[in-house]
Amino acid sequence: MSKRPKTQTSRPDLEVLMMTMEVEAVLLAECLVQNGWRLSFPAQKMPAIHYNLSGTGEMIVGSSHRIPLDPHTLVIMPPGHSFQIDVAPTNGSSAKRNHVQTQWSLDDNFGPVHRFVAGDGEPQVMLICGYFRASYGKSIDIFESLSMPIVERFKAGDDLEHSLKAALMEIGAQEIGAKAMTTTLLKQVLITLFRRSLSSTELWLERFATLSDHQVARALASMVARPGAAHSVASLAETAGLSRSVFMSRFTSTFGSPPMVVLRDLRMRHAANLLKADFFSVEQISRTVGYSSRASFFRAFRDAYGNDPTDFRKTAGRKKEPGS
Repeated sequence: MSKRPKTQTSRPDLEVLMMTMEVEAVLLAECLVQNGWRLSFPAQKMPAIHYNLSGTGEMIVGSSHRIPLDPHTLVIMPPGHSFQIDVAPTNGSSAKRNHVQTQWSLDDNFGPVHRFVAGDGEPQVMLICGYFRASYGKSIDIFESLSMPIVERFKAGDDLEHSLKAALMEIGAQEIGAKAMTTTLLKQVLITLFRRSLSSTELWLERFATLSDHQVARALASMVARPGAAHSVASLAETAGLSRSVFMSRFTSTFGSPPMVVLRDLRMRHAANLLKADFFSVEQISRTVGYSSRASFFRAFRDAYGNDPTDFRKTAGRKKEPGS
């Protein structure tokens, strides 16, 4: 009998959720660690991504949990966890390691490429390290509920390695469209990781709140695929195959907010993206995201972003990259 776990969430629902996932706040760095050295990362509010390009070492989470780092190992570290990249001395000594602490500025959601080096000689381990946020709308942070690291091992030349190297180059070049290209590349990495979960011997896909309840996930998939549709609690409960009261309870328990609050956030994120693109009028965007009343749309958008859609569009236009 196959040992491959079966996720309860259907493949079509996973397809929708992966397609509509938004990735932002990408910061990447080169991390080089020499034999007998340790590179430390403080706990941060965002999940971390680490891909080991070459060499062997360990990732130490907290005070005791150890993850072997072989070439082409990918680790997603949950938010709020401190950890260290540790490389033993060549002689196998257990002597105290030399130590370097990384310094990240996560307030800059798209900064230059950093290089963190532990040791002044030839590095034993070379990684691509960074932080990111992946979400649906404004309120659903996909990795927020993750409590344990995700560890998967890939092969040399995989698309995953290519995408991460390309993302690092995009950040370093800082050309027009670099942010859009980098977030797209990281989304490819996460989709590759989710694909791997379908054949992984570790059932880590079910650790996500968005997927832990497959009936609620079905309703969420419908919301994120068509945020402007005439959804109601009754229609979403029917999509989930649950009674109205049970659906409300399970959805709120899973996501921390009632379904119509999450729907409003999804609509506002979609509206913000359309306003930034600057292709459609405010009235067209209002109808696209499900509001027949201009006043209701303005009120909801003001509650979400602190200013009117027209002012938001002007501000977003000033923040665009030159020539974009």
